[in-house]
Parts: sequence; C-alpha cells; structure tokens
Amino acid sequence: MSPLTPSHGNGTECHYWGYSFYWTSEHHSKEELWHMVHTYDALADECVQILNKIPSGDSDKPFRKDFYGLLKEHADEDPKLKELWTQINTFPEWVDWGQIERAQNTFYRYGLPILNALSFESLLGGMGSQRVVETLTRTGGFGVKVVHRRLLETLQHILQVNESIDAMRPGGEGSVSSVRVRLLHSCVRQKILGLADEQPEYYDVAKHGVPVSDLDCIGTISTFCSTVVWMGLPRQGIYLREAEIADYIALWRLVAYYMGTPIEPFENPTRAKAWMESLLVSEFHPTDTGQVLAQNIILGLENTAPAYASKGFMEAMGRLLNGEQLSDELGLPHTGLYYRLLIWGYCFWIWGMAMVIPKIGFLDRFAISQRRKRFRRMIRDEKVGLGGESKFDFKYIPTLRRRTTRLGQRRSIKIERRGVEFLAQLGLFVVFGATATLVLGLVFAMYEFPTSSPRLLNAIRV
Repeated sequence: MSPLTPSHGNGTECHYWGYSFYWTSEHHSKEELWHMVHTYDALADECVQILNKIPSGDSDKPFRKDFYGLLKEHADEDPKLKELWTQINTFPEWVDWGQIERAQNTFYRYGLPILNALSFESLLGGMGSQRVVETLTRTGGFGVKVVHRRLLETLQHILQVNESIDAMRPGGEGSVSSVRVRLLHSCVRQKILGLADEQPEYYDVAKHGVPVSDLDCIGTISTFCSTVVWMGLPRQGIYLREAEIADYIALWRLVAYYMGTPIEPFENPTRAKAWMESLLVSEFHPTDTGQVLAQNIILGLENTAPAYASKGFMEAMGRLLNGEQLSDELGLPHTGLYYRLLIWGYCFWIWGMAMVIPKIGFLDRFAISQRRKRFRRMIRDEKVGLGGESKFDFKYIPTLRRRTTRLGQRRSIKIERRGVEFLAQLGLFVVFGATATLVLGLVFAMYEFPTSSPRLLNAIRV
C-alpha cells in the first residue's frame, strides 16, 4: 500500500507507485481536491439537454445524435448554445501558435515511445484510479471485443490534436474532435446519473463523485501530457528538454480548454508536474474493477494493429512503465527472462533513435513528416484502423441490465505479422553484437600484446 498523504509544506520526500518526488506548496492533498469530484462541465450538460430535444435526421433517440453538428446548426437559437459555440470558437489570448507547432513536432519526434507511454502507462496504469474505473466499467467500452476500436478512437483524437496549427484553431479537426469528446463526456455523465436516480445502488455519487467530474477530466489531460513527460518517457530512457516540456504542456492546456476542463493545472510545467503528483497520491487506489479493465486491455490488444504485440510483451511493457507495485495491484503477471530482455532491447532501440535522429536537422524533419503521414494513414485503413474517422458517438451506453464490464476470455489469435517485437529483437541483436565485438577485441588485444595487458586492464578500470 502507498503511504499516507504527506503533510503540507516543502521538502517532504514522497514515494508513490515507484515514483519519487518532493511535496511542495504547489501540491494538493486528497482533501483539498475532493470538492472537484462534485463539479463538472455544467455548460456542456445544459447544451446536451437542449440538443436532445431537437429532431435529428440521424436519430431521434436521446444521446445518439451528432451533437456537434446540431450545435453548429442551432447555435443562434438558444443562449446556452450560443455561449458554448462562442467559447469553442474563440481561442484564449495565452495561446502561442509557434509553441503549439513545436509541441506537435515533439509528439512526432518521439512518436513511438510516446505512444508506448500513452497505451501502457496512461491508459493501462490509469486503471489504478479507483473512481475513474467506476465510470469506465459502466460504459462497456473496455470489454475485450471492443477495447481495440475504443483505443483506436482515442489515438485518432491524439493524432488530430497533433496534426497541424490549423487543426487546433477553432473549427480545425483537432479542436472539433476535442469538442466532440467533451459532448460525449456530458452524455456519459448524464446517462449514469439518470440511471443512479432510478436505482441509487447502480452508482454511488457520494462515494465516487459525479461521473467525468472536473477532477477526472484534469486527470485525463494530465495522463496525456504530464504522465508521458515525467514518467512514461524517462522509464524508456528518454528525457525531454525543458523547452520541449513547456511546449507539450501548452498544447494539452489548449486541448483542455476546448474540452471544458479546468486549465489552471496546466499553466506551466511546474504546476502541471505538481498536479500529476498530487493525483498520483490521491486518486490511485487499485480495485478489483481496475484489474478487470486492465487485463481486458491486454487481452483485447493481443496481436492487433498497430503494434501486433504478444500478451507477454505487453505485460512486460506494462510492468516497466507502471512499476512493480502498481503492476501487481493491477494483476499484471510477472514476465519471464525472455520478455524482460525483449523490452530491454526494445527500449535500447527507441532510445537510440530518439538520441540520434533529432540531432540531425534534415533527418529530424524527414522523420516527423513521415510519421505524421504513416500514423494518419494507419488510423484510416480499413483493415488495421478505423476505416474512416470516428465522430465519437455515444456507442457504449450504460444500462441497468449491464452494470459493469466483465473480465473477457483470451481469444485464439493467429499471428498475422511481425510488430514491435521485431524491433526489440533487432535492438538485442545490436547490443549483443556490439558487446561481443568489444569483448573479442579486448581478448584479441590481450592475447596478441601480452606485455601491454596490465596497462590495458588499468585503462579499462579507469
């Protein structure tokens, strides 16, 4: 178990879930954060209620409409709709578009390790958040059969956010997808609260707070930026420069604005880091429900695009990125030596690419351009992606009949193609080859020049 929340003040050393930091006046205790589990995006809720009453050609059923399309079409017909439409079409004065562009390039510069962190730490490790999983388990979106598509939709949103400057201006695909997710969150919140009104035992608001509360949304944005920067990348051997960190946090601050999430926690890197650490202390208390969802993620992603990773490889990656304690609490099995070596080789490979390519200007620009094209092409592919672009419809609607998501069964999966494990094997080959060459070279030198062997040994020791 984690230690108790540290007392106020500066300099207290804290250790939570394999991560260490110092508690400062910027941090917030669980008691200080608790009120935010009962506050939420009220404007979006009011607008969804209004839009639900407007006839739609797509569907007349509540929560099954194109809410963004309806909002755009009817924005001038209601003061609340007008308020929301004006808000999402006016970017804040603090936005520096040059900074946004640099942040997007940072994403593609370290694309693979960032996606590793998002998948196996932000998402998988996020199942350790006790309150959040109580909402997720009721949507059904993390069942074994649907989790792959659910994660591809999340990847689509991330790619749209990082596409270009224009994508993040009002009306661009990144800002629009963020608003669509905002309206989806409102639908989830209202549906679960409505079911709780019918049967209070369905969802305990007093215990878990409002579904998709302000604190939940802050935690979500934090996992997409802060967790990646200060936990996910360093655990793969990659450390961003301070300027890159500031840019990346600024990008996700803008995303938070479009999504109706409080933006104060992301005003600067120092504050964003303190909020991440505060949430690590206050929100992570793994439960049986979190174990079910975490294991469903592994089962649902086994040998699927884009990674085509085996169950053992993903479990080893999860243990690396989340630490031993949290991995144990989430029920991730301990992996054998083979997969631990594979992860070591994999991290060596991506570390080498991250260290070399960004230092060579034309290679860096070429890599960013190619990754941007390849990632988007993959997400649109009919066989390995979504086959188009999701509008973030409310597909997984909670019901009183299906109260929680159950643990799925492992499927019989035929290996279709080599994936990330090939990179891991290549990394191991390079390391072992280089090591063997060095050792053989030293042995040869000592054998051919015995009189210089002591001198050589001394040099090696130095």
